[in-house]
Amino acid sequence: MKNFLKSERGRFWILVTIVSISGFSQGMLLPLIAVIFEQDGVSSALNGLSATGLYIGTLVIAPFMEPQLRKFGYKPLILVGGGLVILSLLFFPLWKSVMFWFVLRILIGIGDQALHFSTQTWITSTSPQHRLGRNIAIYGMSFSIGFGAGPLFVPMVEVFEALPFIVSGLLCLAAWSLVFLLKNDFPEFSGGSMTAKGTLGRFKAALLIAWVAFLPPLGYGFLEASLHAIYPVYALRQSMEVGMVSIMLAAFSAGAIATQLPLGNLSDRIGRRKVLLLILAGGAAVFTIASFYESNPWLTVGFFALAGMFVGSTFSLGISYMADLMPKDLLPTGNLLCGIAFSIGSLAGPSLGGLFIEYSGGFSFLLLIAGILLLILMLIALKGNTTRTDVV
Repeated sequence: MKNFLKSERGRFWILVTIVSISGFSQGMLLPLIAVIFEQDGVSSALNGLSATGLYIGTLVIAPFMEPQLRKFGYKPLILVGGGLVILSLLFFPLWKSVMFWFVLRILIGIGDQALHFSTQTWITSTSPQHRLGRNIAIYGMSFSIGFGAGPLFVPMVEVFEALPFIVSGLLCLAAWSLVFLLKNDFPEFSGGSMTAKGTLGRFKAALLIAWVAFLPPLGYGFLEASLHAIYPVYALRQSMEVGMVSIMLAAFSAGAIATQLPLGNLSDRIGRRKVLLLILAGGAAVFTIASFYESNPWLTVGFFALAGMFVGSTFSLGISYMADLMPKDLLPTGNLLCGIAFSIGSLAGPSLGGLFIEYSGGFSFLLLIAGILLLILMLIALKGNTTRTDVV
């Protein structure tokens, strides 16, 4: 067991476990707070704006992540990020206030950014090329499993409002403790050229090379955040029960988990772009059709599962697409920009979603998601085929 924990394989599975528990806390927190605020009479617009705190935190800290990673290595950043998330989760029950919880969500966003950027870069930088797609798919699948399980714990709020926060904090603590078993490591950088460019120079170079690969993470951020933070508000106003909403969100994640590895393998064979076009078209079609059958909750559960099978892998495929296009020495920057794109989409999701519910005049919320997927589909299609300009 000791030798396994010190091996690359052991390190990989510890990182995967950390990501899955982090996904659980995020998947629970978004609908949980949305439900609590809705039951307290908070407006949907303010509810959505409050949810953006998580993603404001990730964006605020993002420009500072790469220098800290180079200076301190992966392990310290994961420990600091995970510790911040745990403390914030345990602080929620202390005082119920929109502003106080907004600040806690910002702190969780900062912690999650440190944790996810470090684990994602550690995995993509150390995985052998022939297992890169597989490892990224497992990484995405582990997050989806945790994220999908999170909403199932939302009904615990009816037992004791603080209970979901406490359970999530303790689970994160258990996973966080595994990090102490890892040996610290540092990312590879190609000498002084990257240092000379500076952070803004690396951002610009990465965007010029692979901007199209950042669209899928952006779209998935919008989809995930709006579904988990705002769809519960919309569903409750359609007279659905909290338990049924949790099942719908879990069904989406279950669909994503079922196809994560198959779609990753398919993208290895026929290319990331073709698979991305396929899943975005399928997801937009499913959400559009589902908008006509929302009066049937169990049928909607089926549509959510099918939509998850299509678009649940959008983020991990976007990372793989970025890794295909990005030079090796810009890979940490590319991973960081994937996270930033995801955060921008996640910021837009609750904000636009809340406004859509307020002013859409009764149109289905699912049509908004379908429209965003179609927009990203068109941009990727118009870009055409792109090949790596690399640099080994």
